[in-house]
Amino acid sequence: LQNVRIDPSSIAFSMWKDIPVPFYMSVYFFEVVNPKEVLHGAKPVLNQRGPYVYREFRYKTNITFHDNDTVSYLEYRKLFFQPDLSNGSEEEYIVVPNILMMGAAVMMENLPNFVKLLLSGALAGLKQEAFMNRTVGEIMWGYEDPLIDTINMLVPGMIPFKGKFGLFVELNNSNSGLFTVNTGMKNISRVHIVDSWNGLKKVNYWRSSECNMINGTPGEMWPPFMSPTSLEFYSPDACRSMTLVYEQSRKFEGVPTYRFVAPKTLFANGTDYPPNEGFCPCLQSGILNVSTCRLNAPMFISHPHFYNADPALVNAVEGLHPSKDQHALFLDVHPMTGIPMSCSIKLQLNLYIKHVSGIIQTGKIKPVVLPLLWFAESGSIEGPVLKQFYTNLVLIPSLLDYLQYIFLGLGVLLIISAAVLMAMSQ
Repeated sequence: LQNVRIDPSSIAFSMWKDIPVPFYMSVYFFEVVNPKEVLHGAKPVLNQRGPYVYREFRYKTNITFHDNDTVSYLEYRKLFFQPDLSNGSEEEYIVVPNILMMGAAVMMENLPNFVKLLLSGALAGLKQEAFMNRTVGEIMWGYEDPLIDTINMLVPGMIPFKGKFGLFVELNNSNSGLFTVNTGMKNISRVHIVDSWNGLKKVNYWRSSECNMINGTPGEMWPPFMSPTSLEFYSPDACRSMTLVYEQSRKFEGVPTYRFVAPKTLFANGTDYPPNEGFCPCLQSGILNVSTCRLNAPMFISHPHFYNADPALVNAVEGLHPSKDQHALFLDVHPMTGIPMSCSIKLQLNLYIKHVSGIIQTGKIKPVVLPLLWFAESGSIEGPVLKQFYTNLVLIPSLLDYLQYIFLGLGVLLIISAAVLMAMSQ
């Protein structure tokens, strides 16, 4: 128990502070093969490109212990492109939706026509089109776009940022918010459980108290002595807590683990799974509307290739092939310590696009939830780290328990022997 607490003197503390496991993020883009036809109402045809692989380093700073058995910290991520592990370079061009323009068009759909006409004219002047041909690096890490200043001028406050626009521009060299978690010093069953995030006990993105709850841990470790039922974690990227369910017992490099996976209800809509009604307004089951925590942009997250989603989403485009082996997420956790041994967290980012009256650049595009990319963050304990983990957190405690039972048995035998001798002497 002492070894898994968040305590500078514990064995697991250094593993918690600076995660020694090599993490990799693999990104797959969906290129739109027929952009001109889509503008005239055709079904989008997609071609998956990648993976573009990044080495991910995580470390914690501003670690502050509090008197109420909690500790606060910021965790930073740094990503470095790995050409030798990738199928392509960051300089490659890919045709994707003009995310900023198409997102703004849907967001402005209910505004007065004259505002939309002004935007459409501005878009024409800036030579903006519904689809763009950008490099992987630009889409990931940002590109200069005069449209940002134009939107800020026409509709102040709609997109509260300036400069570059990129899907991952805020991910690299940034933190995921201020987490305050339990240390387990007084109650080991609470270790790693989130006490607050950015000072909040709950978020306000969703329409029900249950959906706004911050449950579980930050997703790195869990309390020890786990039961084969479920585990919870709060994801700032998804703006919500998630619950994974036990699937089966396994072994990783000889170490026993529990495998936890996403239930089919994770991204189900309120019709198919009533507790998720608070995450709506929803479209089909299998996608989560994250517009409320993404600047009101029409963004949705899902499993890759709409795995476990309504077949209508898959059939609305061509080129998707959902598969459990390739697209399901999992966590393999050592139940005695609550430490993950291997994991692969996979999510897909989608943009809702459609024809918007008054904005000619949207053509005759039929309403569709269009996949942009999916990514997998994966890692596993290997080599020296696995040896240290097994020796310090599995083998030695097991031997100590074994010796403890031996000495306890000897003690009982001595007590019985003494009682027998006393009885015989009387």
